[in-house]
Amino acid sequence: MTVAENPTTVAPGTVPLRRNRRFQTLWAGSAAAMLGTCVADTAYPLLLLAMTGSPTLAGAFGAVQFGASVLFGLHGGAVADRHDKRRVLIVADAVRLLTALSVAVALLAHRLTVPHTLLAAAAIGATMAYGGPARMLALRAVVPPEQLRQALSQDELRVNGAALAGPPLAGLLLGLGRAVPFLATVLASAAALGASIAVRFDSGTTGGTTGGTTGDAADGAADGGKEKGAVFAGLRYLLTDPTLRATVLVTVALNLAGSAMLLAVMVLLRDHGTSEAGTGLALTGEAVGGLLGAPLVTRLHRTLAPGALLLAVAWSAALLFLVPAFAAGPVMVFAALAAMSLGVPALRVMLDVLVFQQVPEAMRGRAVAATMTLLMTGLPVGTMTAGLLLDHLPATTVLPLLAALFAAGLLPLTLGRSLRGTSWPKA
Repeated sequence: MTVAENPTTVAPGTVPLRRNRRFQTLWAGSAAAMLGTCVADTAYPLLLLAMTGSPTLAGAFGAVQFGASVLFGLHGGAVADRHDKRRVLIVADAVRLLTALSVAVALLAHRLTVPHTLLAAAAIGATMAYGGPARMLALRAVVPPEQLRQALSQDELRVNGAALAGPPLAGLLLGLGRAVPFLATVLASAAALGASIAVRFDSGTTGGTTGGTTGDAADGAADGGKEKGAVFAGLRYLLTDPTLRATVLVTVALNLAGSAMLLAVMVLLRDHGTSEAGTGLALTGEAVGGLLGAPLVTRLHRTLAPGALLLAVAWSAALLFLVPAFAAGPVMVFAALAAMSLGVPALRVMLDVLVFQQVPEAMRGRAVAATMTLLMTGLPVGTMTAGLLLDHLPATTVLPLLAALFAAGLLPLTLGRSLRGTSWPKA
């Protein structure tokens, strides 16, 4: 399909997405799970800080959760390829529910300990590693290929809406009682589990088109990932194909640079005397931009080829890194983050359509998991890099430096042919 063609043409007789009960039920359950996760991601560190007074232990929750996601990430994709995806999703949602319930009960009994909380972090991270690929493949199984972009665009509302509502909701619920946000997480997890149980789908069919399996890059595709080394087959496939490799590398670099930029603007706002509440509100610009960008997905996909879209979002981000450095203040930070995030929903949908749709179905779960793991790895690397720079340089210097480093990494891919020659795959 060329860019001029409509990528969302719906076949005659196809049920409109709003009347697709399986998709809408799955989406509602996923939205509940995402909201519960965003509430928990804020409530757990605040709880640890209140219990111990230690910022290190408060930060340990996120570190353990992230570590578990990365540790089990590739294996989670292999499990999604090898086993019934609906059962994997149900088990992941059930573990998340039991984890939240154990913390809530321990709090009500005044028996919660730091080790218990960190075990909960590891359990949540593991459920993300195993449930994430299964949930993405489940969405493909309940939506016809011609409606995939529309479904993914709606899914962006779930992601950004939860990111916007989760932190303030966690603070509000925590003010009502230490156990309240975790009871809310129990309810959200129960809703997600109920949706996973209610929605039945053919686990062997995940929509989209199936790419060819040639050479070593497709190891493990034929037998569902049972042979030795199959866990890494999805990663090998992504890194062997020039177009997929360039697409994933730019996306990972964008994630890495974005996380570094967030820490830099936090320090910048602190240095300018902005309150913690003001800083929190300024950082919501990222979620607001994502929400505003979700309805633009189809229009951007019609207007730009995949490579052009990816490079446009990336270069815009590099330029927007400079805004807070020369016009510091919460309003400008909010505006820069919102503008930077407008194209992110279209980019995430593009990643799904351009990368995951082209991977052989038998290794699609591993390709999803490999991409998610690479993206998550960029977060701590970016934050650590920014932290090291901020120890020696002012934030007003670090932000232009980050922009320059990011631009230097983008330049070879911009001048190369891997991304400039891309086009939308046929539905």
